[in-house]
Amino acid sequence: MHISDLPYADPGRPDVRSGPRFLIWLGRNQLGGQVKAMLWGVLHMASVATFPLAVGMAVQAVVDRSGARLAVAGALVLVLGVLTALGDTMLHRVAVTNWITAAARVQQLLARKTAELGAALTRRVAAGEVIAVSTGDVEKIGWFVEALSRFASALLTTVVLCVALVIYQPALGALIAVGVPVLALAVLPLLPPATKRADEQREKAGRATELASDTVAGLRVLRGIGGEELFLSRYRRASQEVRKAAVHSARMWALIAAVQVVLPGLLLIAVVWYGVALAQDGRIGVGELVTVYGVVTFLLFPLRQFEEIAMAYSFSRPSAQRAARVLGLERTTSSAGEERHTESLTGDLYDPASGLLAPAGQLTAVVCGDPDAAGRLADRLGGHAPEGTEGTPSSLLGGVALDEVTLDAARAAVLVQDKDPVLLSGTLAELLDVPASGAVTAEAALAAAQCGDVLTALAQGSTDDSGDPMRTRITERGRSLSGGQRQRLALARSLVTDPEVLVLDEPTSAVDSHTEARIADGVRALRKGRTTVVFSSSPLLLDRADRVVLVRDGQVAAVGTHGELVRSHSGYRAVVTRRTDEETGGELDSELTELDKSEQIEESA
Repeated sequence: MHISDLPYADPGRPDVRSGPRFLIWLGRNQLGGQVKAMLWGVLHMASVATFPLAVGMAVQAVVDRSGARLAVAGALVLVLGVLTALGDTMLHRVAVTNWITAAARVQQLLARKTAELGAALTRRVAAGEVIAVSTGDVEKIGWFVEALSRFASALLTTVVLCVALVIYQPALGALIAVGVPVLALAVLPLLPPATKRADEQREKAGRATELASDTVAGLRVLRGIGGEELFLSRYRRASQEVRKAAVHSARMWALIAAVQVVLPGLLLIAVVWYGVALAQDGRIGVGELVTVYGVVTFLLFPLRQFEEIAMAYSFSRPSAQRAARVLGLERTTSSAGEERHTESLTGDLYDPASGLLAPAGQLTAVVCGDPDAAGRLADRLGGHAPEGTEGTPSSLLGGVALDEVTLDAARAAVLVQDKDPVLLSGTLAELLDVPASGAVTAEAALAAAQCGDVLTALAQGSTDDSGDPMRTRITERGRSLSGGQRQRLALARSLVTDPEVLVLDEPTSAVDSHTEARIADGVRALRKGRTTVVFSSSPLLLDRADRVVLVRDGQVAAVGTHGELVRSHSGYRAVVTRRTDEETGGELDSELTELDKSEQIEESA
């Protein structure tokens, strides 16, 4: 795999049963890159490890006054220098490629999962956790994948050198062969507490990220109520907890690093002391002692790779666990159903769980007293089963269950606009450049959503001389626009797609009543002959619906027109007017009289 091959045509289906399994799956999918990095690492480390042999040959040649052997030693040093540079360069290149490709694979998997679940994702996982996984956690996972090949090459080189030393100089080689594994395993008792402290730091950092994300998203509201200092103080406390946890974790890693310095130093002292004694007895030569000393000094380098892989794993394991948790979220589907139903879907939309029926070609308004219940019902109508509702029957479109069709077919048939839709950064033309039937133009959608003042504002803010609002850039999440302007642009984007069924969750909650009435007329006219479901309790929208459904406690409680339900159903009346029967008192009769008059005027017109 090369960086030029990114993005992947198919990033694969990850093993999300646990964090370690996910890491193993990533490594297995990059086995070729790992082997290449390991071989280049072996070349690099073997070249560095052979330097003491060349130096020992040179020292012994000087002692023996042999010019020929000194020349050979010099040539060997030159060759080893070239091999060391080549191995180090290629190791870095391939290892970084492994890092980037692993991170890119995880990013693609996250993007695919986000597109698959849509707005249901943030209802099942906190938005801050998704951000943490797609930023910091991806880096930690890539670090482990990159460090794994260096660790493998260090391990292989260490084993080979220990065996070679036993053969080359049995007395000193046996001491080193016993001492090196002890050094490598000495830090194992320290790893569990270090990993635990790293997990605590990660958990607190994730909570701080979530808090920061929520604060930024609600900054406009916080300023309006003067709550900036309250949330800033909360974030300060959270960040201080992260700092303390990081210091607590760093102390343990510092202890591990100290052990990795002290124990090899003691081994080096033991080797020198024992080697000098052997040299004085004439059992080894000076050059052999220099060679063994140099090899032992080199072995300190691969031992640092052991420390790095332990640190990388301790940091990447919780990151991989979070990534696996997000990637493990599934849309309920039937693979057999995906093969059976591939034709376009039409007909009535029906939710068996609540009994809600939206007849084909009509504008159906749904009134729920609970906004959260409305959001869950909207998700079900779009074929997304909310968290904790496994086993609930899927919604049917034309008698076909939406969880028995491909995701593309379900999305093409039913579009659900969340109550808090997101505007991506880019020009207005790019915002409206979405998959669509082509029957609804951008101009018609903008007009139906009453975006005239938005277009004027964008034209005035245009940075080019054309003054074309379609070429004006919209900032991230549309933060430069008001809430009502963002809501209307999102509605226009949904209308452009012209799906068979359009489900709108509170599409006019941030606009004034006059604009809301015009939007209701515009949507009704533009969606004529198409199935539209609107979740709202606004009388202006309800009065223009062909059919109004009251849902209470997750079940359909009443069906009729707005006027009929206002007259006959006290529960509906309480939700729509935001008042109980006791509060309305004698005002109800006068309101019904006015309603009758307005209906008579509309009929005569």
